[in-house]
Amino acid sequence: MSTPQPHPGAPARTREQVADLHFMDARYKLLDLAAFLDRLDRAAGGEDHRVRGLRAALPLLLEKDEGRVARMLTLWSDPSVAPIEKADTKAASGVWPGLK
Repeated sequence: MSTPQPHPGAPARTREQVADLHFMDARYKLLDLAAFLDRLDRAAGGEDHRVRGLRAALPLLLEKDEGRVARMLTLWSDPSVAPIEKADTKAASGVWPGLK
């Protein structure tokens, strides 16, 4: 099975080419996440559902197969199917508050 290309007809990139293009950006994002978690560790108070969601998603980064993004979004999504009568917030929080 071939890997789908982002643009039909575009030549496939090697892993080295992908790393050359995107490694420094990915490195920055990991360092930024580590700094965020360090700030949380120094802060007072309990951990909220958003931080639980981030921590729960970290092991997904180390999985070897494709689909990490879909698995993270599924993890963070509200699994209920029944509509709610009224929204309790003005904006989405990025992680379902019921995540355990």
